[in-house]
Amino acid sequence: MSEVLGIGVSHKTAPVAVRERLALTPGSVGEFLRDTLAVGDVQEAVAISTCNRTEVYVVARDPVEAETRVLGMLARKAGIRPTELAGSIYALRNCDAARHLYRVTSGLESMIVGEAEVQGQVKRAYDDALAAKSTGPLTNHLFRAALATGKRVRSETRIGSRRMSVSSVAAALVSEQLDGLERREVLLVGAGETSELAARALSDHGVEAIFVANRRRDRAISLAQRFGGQAMSFDELPRQLERADALLCTTSSPHPILTGEDVEAVMEARGGRPLLILDLAVPRDVAPEVRDVPGVSLCDIDDLQAVVRRNRSVRQVEAQHAEGIVEEEIQRFAEWLGALEVMPTLGALRARGQAIAEQIVRENAGRWESASEKDLERVAALAQAVVNRILHEPTLRMKNVADDRVHLRMQVIRDLFGLEDVPEGIEAEEPLAEVRPLRRRNQPGT
Repeated sequence: MSEVLGIGVSHKTAPVAVRERLALTPGSVGEFLRDTLAVGDVQEAVAISTCNRTEVYVVARDPVEAETRVLGMLARKAGIRPTELAGSIYALRNCDAARHLYRVTSGLESMIVGEAEVQGQVKRAYDDALAAKSTGPLTNHLFRAALATGKRVRSETRIGSRRMSVSSVAAALVSEQLDGLERREVLLVGAGETSELAARALSDHGVEAIFVANRRRDRAISLAQRFGGQAMSFDELPRQLERADALLCTTSSPHPILTGEDVEAVMEARGGRPLLILDLAVPRDVAPEVRDVPGVSLCDIDDLQAVVRRNRSVRQVEAQHAEGIVEEEIQRFAEWLGALEVMPTLGALRARGQAIAEQIVRENAGRWESASEKDLERVAALAQAVVNRILHEPTLRMKNVADDRVHLRMQVIRDLFGLEDVPEGIEAEEPLAEVRPLRRRNQPGT
């Protein structure tokens, strides 16, 4: 039987220095998914990569083997041994994996509890997997249900009422560090969704000038016009840094775009005037050694957590309501998954019982020398009736199993009855045949 397996790291288990080494850039997701499908017996795969997490959801017959192989892939990507990465990795199966994904999509696992951007990030991850043709029945149902759960949480609770996000918290931190943002000049590097949200938050805080640098000139111009800023090229970045009050980086570059040497030159031109840099990118846009440059205050995505903790209590009541919704939806998933688990196992169990009954009848065929054809038919019917009677109660109980331990219970049954070698997909007949009394040959109508 195939299982759903979720493997990943997040801001709760690994620092940004580890997460950035595991991050998947938009251009690399398709290749990573294709490589994952080539691992062991992995049949389906979806990968989520954001500034706070990298997670891979796979469907495989042997989850232990799949976990080992996928962990090895992630370790190779990070350039470290699997044993070093093991302390940061979490691996979840079936309903536990689904529950985690539901919580992620609902914003319950986010650094900013309830932030809405993660819903779009999960959808894009699913769309990327569809484009790579790496999904299947289990992941399709899982991700569609997760997205529906996230939508329900946001429509039925006020968990996202303040519309807090990493970008809005970053803007608040810049305001705090600069003692207000009125008439300040802030440089944005990157023009994606995070930059757009940051530009909106900065504009709301009264920033006078927003300079946007992006490799896509049209996107940079559009963003700058919407928020009263100016667009510029990457080549202009050092010169603009000489006058800006703060820099906020959000690109998807796989390598740093600012080194210690770059920033040292900028600080020399600034004449000792301090510079605040917020790096929200994963992988990081600003090399870690920039933190040691005199006059520079560098904050990365993990440094935002202190600000986040001050706002966490505001959403606790709504988060509890959201938790209840997630659990309701998980029960639905468990029932759906249980149906997939129970019917093949039930069919295999019935097929095994029928095969044993037929085998016993064949083995004893020569012992009834005087039996007529009808007598032999009655013996065969009796053997099948015994099987049906024995399986009747287990059948009813198996069909009523509807919790998140369905897979484990079905696996126990398959192990006990040796069903692993029985073909899957056998549907149990409904209803089980009745047990009818044998009629004596000398009775009327025989």
